[in-house]
Amino acid sequence: MHGHGGPGGGPAGTGAVLSGGEWAVAAVLAAAVLAYGAGVVAVWVRGTDWPAGRLALWTCGWLCAGAVLLGPVAERAHRDFAAHMAGHVLLGMLAPLLLVLAAPVTLALRALPRPSARALARLLASRAAAVPTHPLTAAVLSVGGLWALYPGGLYAAASSGPWGHAAVHAHVLASGYLFAFAVLGGPDPAPHRPSPPWRAAVLVAAIAAHNVLAKTVYAVPPPGVDPERARAGAEVMYYGGAPVEIALIVLLCAAWLGPRPAPAARPGQAGGRGAPARRGPSALTPGRDRRPAARSAGRTGGGR
Repeated sequence: MHGHGGPGGGPAGTGAVLSGGEWAVAAVLAAAVLAYGAGVVAVWVRGTDWPAGRLALWTCGWLCAGAVLLGPVAERAHRDFAAHMAGHVLLGMLAPLLLVLAAPVTLALRALPRPSARALARLLASRAAAVPTHPLTAAVLSVGGLWALYPGGLYAAASSGPWGHAAVHAHVLASGYLFAFAVLGGPDPAPHRPSPPWRAAVLVAAIAAHNVLAKTVYAVPPPGVDPERARAGAEVMYYGGAPVEIALIVLLCAAWLGPRPAPAARPGQAGGRGAPARRGPSALTPGRDRRPAARSAGRTGGGR
């Protein structure tokens, strides 16, 4: 998943100077942060508010990813299974949660030109987007991928070369992002969002499967991994992932059980005065120069 050496912990492969591949990774991480910042500037220029805290979440998410792909954690993961599992927690759990909470799709809908924003909105509402954003699909990709990696025996194969490392890292980050978004149902627009009880059930099942996997790795180390280091890595996986799992539970319950906005007044009722209730802009409709509406969306989390 996040290790870079062989299954037994190969020699360290990084030095004081970044290699060509590492420079490419650093450039991708920097481009992701700069692209988000450019979107924030574009929204501000149009007179629409955007919470600065979301920019901080986005930046911290990519910093977590960078810590796994570059630097001391990445170097130590060559030879230490516990460091490898620390990378799992950062790249597959914490970084995706931070990136989801930054609401990058909502920002894109507001920052892109109108035709591009409408095309993105249509894609989000399409049937093709319903499958990968379903909580069950996302859970199978995220947690199921870990079962295939460790008990399934793919860890040794994935550690055999740089392309295997890159593929596993990309899968872990993408599947973790899909899972966090699917179970939270936002804050980006989620046209295919299931009901909160269904999302909560999938989240509980995924947490249970993740914890059982940690215990399995503790009891039966992956081939080629020293039993002592496997036990240390399993503990990192179990206890290090717990805060992120708790955060997902809290965020889901807050959106599910928290206060809800009052419904619009109907004709003939108090406040309606016989006039038809005004309908606000759709969560998938890119708005321009809608400062009050945009401010409200920024506080509530967009599609939530």
